[in-house]
Amino acid sequence: MKKIISALFVIAFILNSFTLTSEANEKEKASLDMKAPSAILIERDTGTILFEKESNKQLPPASMTKIMTMILIMEEIDKKTLSLDDKVRTSERAASMGGSQIFLEEGEEMTVDHLLKAIAVASANDASVAIAEHIAGSEEEFVKRMNKKVRELGLKDTHFVNSTGLPAENHYSSAHDMALMAKELLKHEEITNYTSIYEDYLREDSDKKFWLVNTNRLVKFYPGVDGLKTGYTSEAKYCLTATAKKDGMRLISVVMGAKTPKERNSEIMKMFDYAFSRYEIHRLVERGEKVKQLTINKGSKKKIDVVTGDAISLLTEKGGTTDDIKTKYIFDDNVKAPIKKGDQIGKIVLEKEGGKLTETPLLAAEDLKKASWWQLFKRTLNQFTVPPEK
Repeated sequence: MKKIISALFVIAFILNSFTLTSEANEKEKASLDMKAPSAILIERDTGTILFEKESNKQLPPASMTKIMTMILIMEEIDKKTLSLDDKVRTSERAASMGGSQIFLEEGEEMTVDHLLKAIAVASANDASVAIAEHIAGSEEEFVKRMNKKVRELGLKDTHFVNSTGLPAENHYSSAHDMALMAKELLKHEEITNYTSIYEDYLREDSDKKFWLVNTNRLVKFYPGVDGLKTGYTSEAKYCLTATAKKDGMRLISVVMGAKTPKERNSEIMKMFDYAFSRYEIHRLVERGEKVKQLTINKGSKKKIDVVTGDAISLLTEKGGTTDDIKTKYIFDDNVKAPIKKGDQIGKIVLEKEGGKLTETPLLAAEDLKKASWWQLFKRTLNQFTVPPEK
């Protein structure tokens, strides 16, 4: 049972949308005529599915697997257990990886910054394994963390066997799950500093200088595209999870199993063209924005700041009429200290006409310890010593 802490308030904004399944819209979707066996298009902030075709079909994701690898890397950087300046030593196993690679040699050291660039731009398998081993001790242990994150995200059609996407039995995902992984990765906005690079160099000051060219050509040829990850094996065919941003709206599209890279890129662009021409986003609250203060029972401080776990936005068709949106802050019952920064302690729900539009986690903005007995004693004493108001 949840407890509603705040009263409803009205935001004069948006939405005659959510009639996104109108007859005209369905006809326009059908005109996309997607040839790939599986595809999906979502708006990042709201997660609204704008188009899908067999999006839950389990297929080999090839190097799109590295989206999850990059999620775990970015999480370690956020936790400060990993730094971009840390040097990673290449093991014999990492150096032996085939497929896309930057030709790391056993014993060679490279910074996390450069390895992340190699993964994001050149889809380097040797770099993926090297950093996976550095983070978790072995690739096998790293893969356990990947599958744990899969469960945390509630993904139903994904299971990983390696950190690279090289062909392996029981290694699969779906367009729907890849879109949600991309959504999670894009919470780390700095990742696009890497995925948006079209070409760069590694080992510039040595005779082993290596030229990186992005496997995602749309980074250069489609305005607004700044990621995320391609994939190809003979089994998976041509795959791409792409993201593009225009007029404040970020889209994520996934194509799996296309016959050629030209077909893959064309179908991604068709989805982007469709959505950018029809929809617009209204950003209400930024990710990490302070929205409340919550009184905590027996905390070392009486109140704690509450921030949003993600941006809060609403999606409409272009030119749609505005309507009243109601907002509820819902906190878990009996939130008590100790609390760690980033702990989910509630959620913010946007409603229209009694129907839920979006739901976003509310997080603790700081650590909060339990109050000591002396702090509790002083608070109790103050209740009796504070003079009454006149």
